[in-house]
Amino acid sequence: MSRPASRLASKGVVVLLALVGAGGLLVSGFRPWVTGAVDDAVLGATRISATGAEVAPGLSAVALAIAAAAIAAVAAGRITRISALVAYAASVAIAVLLTVRVLLDPEGVLGPVAASRVGRTGTIENVADPTIWPWVALVACGVAVLGLLGAVLGVRAWAGPSARYEVSD
Repeated sequence: MSRPASRLASKGVVVLLALVGAGGLLVSGFRPWVTGAVDDAVLGATRISATGAEVAPGLSAVALAIAAAAIAAVAAGRITRISALVAYAASVAIAVLLTVRVLLDPEGVLGPVAASRVGRTGTIENVADPTIWPWVALVACGVAVLGLLGAVLGVRAWAGPSARYEVSD
């Protein structure tokens, strides 16, 4: 393995990249992802915005799953590492899908938020644009993917957990 690849595959770098990616997702999720305008009988002509947590529900849980899966991948034995890496990859994929959905259809994700704010179900017609924060979330996903790549490269070389604390018969 080349020197940059071996650094990327170290346990510390994998966890750091996963935690930075997950942290970026968490932070961005509390910021406004979509801003727009509605012209409704109840709301009137109103500017409205929605956070990442509102338009991409589950993003915080997925961010925490990324962090947990990365920690499990570096701390567990060989068999469990594979499961942890699958969970890591699935969590990153879900985060990307949630984010891209907002970028592709900002009106579609803002409409239900606007409706819920006036106590309705369904959606309200609106004009909306994404802010910078979904893009920040995509960058965070990219950082997490780098951690996943490092984990995949290093998983075979990593030593298993110590048997020092195992219960003996």
